Amino acid sequence: MNSLQQKPRRLRAGVALGFAGTFLIAACASAPSAPTAALDAAHLAISNAERADAGQYASAELAESRLKLESANTEVTDKHMTSAERLANESRTEAELALARTEATKAKAVNAEMQRGTGNLIDEMQRNAGEQK
Repeated sequence: MNSLQQKPRRLRAGVALGFAGTFLIAACASAPSAPTAALDAAHLAISNAERADAGQYASAELAESRLKLESANTEVTDKHMTSAERLANESRTEAELALARTEATKAKAVNAEMQRGTGNLIDEMQRNAGEQK
């Protein structure tokens, strides 16, 4: 009788193990979720670059960033989440590059203006020194 009782237990254990394995495989096979964090980061980086006038100073990089974000959104719609995340990260990087180039260009302009101002001050000081003699 002992062996008769063990057969239903083994059968139930086997069925439970089969169901658990099926659920595990189904969970692994499901599509990854949308890369919302990467998409949000790309959108924020583009907004930051736009506020810094990257459209004027680094328009090519900013345009590339927007294009990659648009492609990332298309990949999400097509349920290609891995590709969407990669494109979103590339978009963020392009926007950050646009911002860095914009800031560098602005800093160079400020530096050039300061050098002109310093040159003018030196010229004025030399004129004043010549008049005092």
